[in-house]
Amino acid sequence: MNKTRADHEPPQAIAEWGWRYHHLGIPTMEPRPGEVHLAHLGIHVAGFPTSPYGVEWMRFDPGCPVSELVRTVPHLAFEVDDLDKALAGKALLSEPSSPSGGVRVAMILHNGMPVELLEFDSSKK
Repeated sequence: MNKTRADHEPPQAIAEWGWRYHHLGIPTMEPRPGEVHLAHLGIHVAGFPTSPYGVEWMRFDPGCPVSELVRTVPHLAFEVDDLDKALAGKALLSEPSSPSGGVRVAMILHNGMPVELLEFDSSKK
């Protein structure tokens, strides 16, 4: 059970679990300037490399295998040191995968919202 926290206290994921904010993923149906097509995932992404706030816009190809929830609801993404440990006891939306070299990701479900967890190979940073 999560404890109640004061307004000035960080969320449990940051304060106790050591997760670090990485980005906010926002689904869109409109092409965005500078978007990159990740054909192997069926996703177009834009914004992250230039956003000072870590905002990433995501547009999905027809038939994209990503869950409907991820395609329609914004998600928070956190960097974690140990993906398997971070996933323990969480409701999975997607099994861990490696969308690009040196990174493993998985989506979990929290109160109807997708949350992405990313583990980066420290030798690839």
